[in-house]
Amino acid sequence: MDMRAPTSLLPIELDQVVFAVGDRRIIDGVSLRLEAGPRTVIVGPNGAGKSVFLRLCHGLLRPTSGTIRWTSLEPPGGPRRQAMVFQRPVLLRRTALANVAYALAIGGVPRAQRISRALDALRRVGLERLAHRSARVLSGGEQQRLALARAWALSPEVLFLDEPTASLDPGATHEIEKGIAAMRESGTKIVLVTHNLGQARRLGDEILFLHQGRIAERAPVARFFKHPASREAAQFLEGELPW
Repeated sequence: MDMRAPTSLLPIELDQVVFAVGDRRIIDGVSLRLEAGPRTVIVGPNGAGKSVFLRLCHGLLRPTSGTIRWTSLEPPGGPRRQAMVFQRPVLLRRTALANVAYALAIGGVPRAQRISRALDALRRVGLERLAHRSARVLSGGEQQRLALARAWALSPEVLFLDEPTASLDPGATHEIEKGIAAMRESGTKIVLVTHNLGQARRLGDEILFLHQGRIAERAPVARFFKHPASREAAQFLEGELPW
């Protein structure tokens, strides 16, 4: 048996990535490198391409041109150690526990480990008492915490999050942010799209500012909010660009 530790996926490198629909370039020639460690938060006006960018990185979309390279894809043909949480979680008509266990089954986790790992993930997001409740009857905040637990159970090296608290009240948002922070503390790379600038300050180490499908600015959080280097970022922070 090969007992070598898996090779890190990171960094992710994008080289002149374009994603077009018809004549419209939603992502327009993006090149960058995402390293392990810093929490990367993506902000920008409506229509900037934020969600499409995230889906390209995660592999849900293929670039029209350009390349996206991960450091490792081992084992060959196997699942990458990455996960994604969407704005509106897609949940199975099963219990909360079964939703997490199913994700573990798809991820190749041995049957004997699935229930204990699923319960542990639910405990981490405060849902253990709801383990046997149907996922479809949970509140919006609970459903999003379940989606986070499903991702966490897989021990991803990279977690992509697309507006995970956009439709939640402040209390539910706080619980999701606690979970994200805990995942980061466990060593997971966080890549987050948000329209909530307060959340970007709280959860981010660096900001990627997208405008018209391009990276208009990349900067540490404090510098971005105090001294944006691009005219577009300054206009965005002043509310002059549509959200």
